[in-house]
Amino acid sequence: MKEAEKSRKSALSVGELETFLRTEFPQVFNSASGVSIEKVWHGGALVRQAYRHDFVRPGGTISGPTMMALADFAMYVAVLASIGPVPLAVTTSLNINFLRKPGAADLLAEAKLMKLGKRLAVGEVGIRSDGGAELVAHVTSTYSIPRPQHG
Repeated sequence: MKEAEKSRKSALSVGELETFLRTEFPQVFNSASGVSIEKVWHGGALVRQAYRHDFVRPGGTISGPTMMALADFAMYVAVLASIGPVPLAVTTSLNINFLRKPGAADLLAEAKLMKLGKRLAVGEVGIRSDGGAELVAHVTSTYSIPRPQHG
């Protein structure tokens, strides 16, 4: 995204996003999920997945589906932070590269939109273990944005 777009105020605050997500997606965003929104801005978001032992797969690493779900959620939050409450924005593609074994710690996912159009949003998500500098996974994703409904 262009520098001027990055300095724009987000369409929704963290509190507004939390309220929206608790209402629209309680199956994903609830107190038991361990998912929280740390920060949002126009074109991006930082979200956290609290570490849980049940996320660990054989071999002692956090499971791929856990990281994929976190990346998808982070991208959705970044899109909503940029366009407002559009519940029917959906993932059309998600590609993940697992780079290294995450530690036994919370995961932080930083989503950044690379392009935000009227119908599509394209972005990337970097996932790190909390306290770690190195990426444990890199994700690219595209979201489809529905046409506005006219009453």
